[in-house]
Amino acid sequence: MSASPDSRRQSSNRLVAFALLAFFAGMVGMAYASVPLYRVFCQVTGYGGTTQRTTQYASKVLDRKITVRFDANVAGVPWDFQPEQREITMPIGETVQVAFRAKNLDTKASSGRATFNVTPQAAGAYFMKVECFCFTDNTLKPGEQIDMPVVFYVDPAIADAPETKHIRTLTLSYTFYPIETEKPVAQAKDSQEKNQPNAEPKIGG
Repeated sequence: MSASPDSRRQSSNRLVAFALLAFFAGMVGMAYASVPLYRVFCQVTGYGGTTQRTTQYASKVLDRKITVRFDANVAGVPWDFQPEQREITMPIGETVQVAFRAKNLDTKASSGRATFNVTPQAAGAYFMKVECFCFTDNTLKPGEQIDMPVVFYVDPAIADAPETKHIRTLTLSYTFYPIETEKPVAQAKDSQEKNQPNAEPKIGG
């Protein structure tokens, strides 16, 4: 005995509703996962000028040289932030060390964290950082100055890839952003008490 048209219609409606619900759940899951997945994707592929982190050195050094320029910026941090040298010309595959210098110009301590990128963006996958201060919290006292090293090399594979083999100059750029630091317990308590409304005066004895 075949199902009635109404029964088939109800079954079809349930199937469509289930499919829409599954699609919605998948979209929500992708939204939550998109940020970390995008970050991993950038780190693996170098997309968006994201450099690569490594603990190994290049297995060969090419006769061809490449120029790396250094750019330093601040966004809301009261620091003077500069590279110790503006550019360096180096053999591709050779490991070099450079340094950036930061000084707190404010009258109170402040904290910052640096982000970075490489341009042209296609070269990001071939810029290999062995040591770097990026994504590390740094707190400077008033007038304090620190030197921050960067150890890196440019992967020799950059000379073979069709999209990068003609690149002769890279720019490594850092930007420091402010970060919030936790207040000491006593300071936080005093601040909390100051923010509380004044108590009503008592009437009577």
